[in-house]
Amino acid sequence: MLIYFLFSYLTGTLMTAWLVGKWKGVDLAKERSGNLGARNAGSVIGKRAFLLTFLGDAGKGALVVFAGFYFNFPLWAIAVSGLLAVIGQLFPFWLRGKGGKGVSVFVGITFFLTPELFLAMFVMFIAFYPLFKSATLSMLTAFSAFITMAAVLQVLPVVWPLILAIIIIVFRHRFDIEESYARRFGKR
Repeated sequence: MLIYFLFSYLTGTLMTAWLVGKWKGVDLAKERSGNLGARNAGSVIGKRAFLLTFLGDAGKGALVVFAGFYFNFPLWAIAVSGLLAVIGQLFPFWLRGKGGKGVSVFVGITFFLTPELFLAMFVMFIAFYPLFKSATLSMLTAFSAFITMAAVLQVLPVVWPLILAIIIIVFRHRFDIEESYARRFGKR
């Protein structure tokens, strides 16, 4: 199982935005936010780069889940591997810890590991996006739905690693959250 956990972290470190940027001749680590995620790829290169990066990063999360199912690991271990994939996305060793922010990887993990919790997140994101007009703020409601539904379905003992991943992702987004809140509600 330790090899599976190492595989999960290393899979997370495969930076789709870095590859898309190199393909387009752009170093995304030096552009705009410097973040190697789908949003920065989209902002700098365009919608196609956003989509490719999102799908590539979500695919990493899905791959980790599928590998866990293939080897018949317990769900808690697959959830731990999901956390490790998110950590790999956030802190790739080969880029001195300067990666993405983990949302796309988290989406890929939850879509295949916990579809009912993914659905709760998706519904909340869609419901609140028109109100907030901010993906970042809507993401907070989506994460709240994930945690609430996990409690309702009594699966917290299995998905606790993914809740830890949410905490880390929200921490990485703290400045974006503050900026989005100020832009939307005119307060700091």
